[in-house]
Amino acid sequence: MYVYTCKSSSLDSKSSSGLNKLTIILCKEPQLFENCFYFYSRLHGRYHELAPHLVPMDYTNEPDCKLPLALIVNMPELKENPFRNRIVESFSEDGMGNLSFNEFVDMFSVLSEMAPRELKAIYAFKIYGNEELTPEEVELVCEKTIEEADLDGDNKLSFADFENMISRAPDFLR
Repeated sequence: MYVYTCKSSSLDSKSSSGLNKLTIILCKEPQLFENCFYFYSRLHGRYHELAPHLVPMDYTNEPDCKLPLALIVNMPELKENPFRNRIVESFSEDGMGNLSFNEFVDMFSVLSEMAPRELKAIYAFKIYGNEELTPEEVELVCEKTIEEADLDGDNKLSFADFENMISRAPDFLR
């Protein structure tokens, strides 16, 4: 049996989610362990690329390295998201958006298509539910939704646009 352990610091131990600060993955299948390790090492490469001068390849001497919010929100995966600051801040233990490598892994694990819906819901609430959205943020969400769903480019959602949009969200149809 393979054991993989990492410190998960993005949720506090008193969280109502029931998630602990320590995540342990027990793998009976070597292939699953290798896939987890590949994901982890690939993310370390991305983390290091954002600030090679800050992020060591070996954490022996600098185990507490953190990347600033400004670098993370400009990643291609987040750059177009109007809530990118809130997303990053919700995974940041310091509340300023600075992420350790483990927090960075937590963020991309939750953003992954493979993350359980329940885990995504916990973080969606942390991102959007802890305080009300401003009128500007509501407008931005509407604009982005129309932009993504509007097939014919008329800045309106027709029935065909709506039908296409919900067909891409299988959980909506349940």
